Amino acid sequence: MLLQDKVVIVTGSTTGIGRAIAARAIEEGARVLVHGRDRQRGRQIVDALGDRARLHIDNLADPQAPGRIVRAAVDAFGRLDAVVNNAAWVVRSNIHTTDVPLFDRVIATNVRAPFLIIQAAMEHLEKSQGCVLNIGSVNGYCGEEKLLAYAVSKGGLMTLSRNLGDSLHRCHGIRVNHFNVGWVLTENELRYKIEDGLPPDWPDKLPKEYRPIGRLMKPEEIAAAAVWWISDQSRPISGSVIELEQYPIVGRLLTKEV
Repeated sequence: MLLQDKVVIVTGSTTGIGRAIAARAIEEGARVLVHGRDRQRGRQIVDALGDRARLHIDNLADPQAPGRIVRAAVDAFGRLDAVVNNAAWVVRSNIHTTDVPLFDRVIATNVRAPFLIIQAAMEHLEKSQGCVLNIGSVNGYCGEEKLLAYAVSKGGLMTLSRNLGDSLHRCHGIRVNHFNVGWVLTENELRYKIEDGLPPDWPDKLPKEYRPIGRLMKPEEIAAAAVWWISDQSRPISGSVIELEQYPIVGRLLTKEV
């Protein structure tokens, strides 16, 4: 097992990619602190995952939440080996609709909270020579017009990962790596696109250039990669930014079949 007896925090793990990472980590022998904001849904997930999972409900927009999350994991399991900063607020906004409260909340949730969790976890991660995996997005490179604040936050998270991937590894032995995730079919993404006006079966109608294998990626495929990157098998790599998509993000030429 890749994560035998490791203790892992996975933020935003009551839905989508985070839930898949938590489940796969437990399959690989870890003990996991599941984090979210919906207690009922979280309780159902933790009950399904079994006695190697614990639940912590908190709002990452609160600057005190990161410290509570780290304490909850250490209190529950006695140590901490890895942090997966997965939680994010995916909100539609553009140059016209991004006001100060929205922008500040996006940055607080998507950039400040991961930073504060790492800061709160440092003592424990240094002791275990553990690691951090930040879950970003390909939107961090420029993003879509209607994802302005979200894209800015993911660009900030990527820079945070590169910076700490150097300094924390060199000075404290803590590895920090980063995923820029592409288009994944989660329950939230399905809902978002329907709210945007697409039909309920929109995933089956996408052009092939957006899904070369005939479908969008699954959360479980991201989870499979995540457990390797938080395992000792990926040691000593730190500061890496990995794109997880069906095609190259940089320099891609979109061609349609004739």
